[in-house]
Amino acid sequence: VQLQASGGGSVQAGGSLKLSCKASGMIWSVFTASRLGWYRQAPGKQRELVAELTVSGSINYQNSVKGRFTISKDNSRKTVYLQMNSLEPEDTAVYYCNIEDGSRDYWGQGTQVTVSS
Repeated sequence: VQLQASGGGSVQAGGSLKLSCKASGMIWSVFTASRLGWYRQAPGKQRELVAELTVSGSINYQNSVKGRFTISKDNSRKTVYLQMNSLEPEDTAVYYCNIEDGSRDYWGQGTQVTVSS
């Protein structure tokens, strides 16, 4: 299984980006039953959870992104998304997708998001 993340880039404050993460090699039924998450790591800081889609279907966001970011998935494409609106310089980080299938933990390679003021 490989997670292929894309969609990062450089934007000005107030702009938007949409990150995608495709789970190649993962069985469809495993993808649909997995916990999906997006994390980020800013320079000099620890990796932190940004948003997650739990196995039960609930969605959780870090307080700082509530109302601005939206996590979603397309089961047919085995892809998880992170729509990021009203971006702020504090959102600058490397963003990682994560899938937990109950027995294994998979990580994408990371995609850089840079927000300038």
